[in-house]
Amino acid sequence: MPKFVSLKDYEEYSKEEMIKRSKDFYSFVKRRRTVREFSDRKILLGMIKNCIKAASTAPSGTNMQPWQFVIVSNPKIKKEIRNLAEKEGREFYKKRAPKEWLNALEPLGTNENKPFLETAPYLIVIFSKSYELKDKQKIKTYYPLESTGIACGILITAIHNAGLVSLTHTPSPMRFLNKILKRPANERPFLILVVGYPATDVKVPQISKKSLGETAVFI
Repeated sequence: MPKFVSLKDYEEYSKEEMIKRSKDFYSFVKRRRTVREFSDRKILLGMIKNCIKAASTAPSGTNMQPWQFVIVSNPKIKKEIRNLAEKEGREFYKKRAPKEWLNALEPLGTNENKPFLETAPYLIVIFSKSYELKDKQKIKTYYPLESTGIACGILITAIHNAGLVSLTHTPSPMRFLNKILKRPANERPFLILVVGYPATDVKVPQISKKSLGETAVFI
């Protein structure tokens, strides 16, 4: 049983400061953009570690923290991931994807070619654990996908805060990542997060986000 202690780190702000901080954060985070073209400029590993630590503060079902981050910088492994991701991509785009899905993707310029998986200095492969193994016993985790998704949201924001860009990539299926990265069967690939500096003169689609009225209901 965990020991309960007083909440000491909470800091309350004035109403004016709360409004300012919320507006400032929105102004900051709305600048975040997903990119598909990366520079090969090196990144300090310490920065990546700090972002991972930030992501690991995420809430999780029964505090089981059912995620595993695998940070890949080895060029040979990145190339292997790219080759298999593109293989799955060719199957998806040419055989498995419904026409309406392909129509939705077309304006964004996505296809089976994934050079960013090799160009970017880091790939962070996130796994979600359906159970833990302790002393050869399976211990069920609770809400592993939801918990891992929250951690990924914090990770993406932490990377943006550090001054880098990222791309969420989900080849389907993704089980080949277990084999390449030698991860156990209780870990399910959740997401590849491509991390780095944007390529020079990179372009992004001119898109907009839904308005508050479209995404929130106040009752």
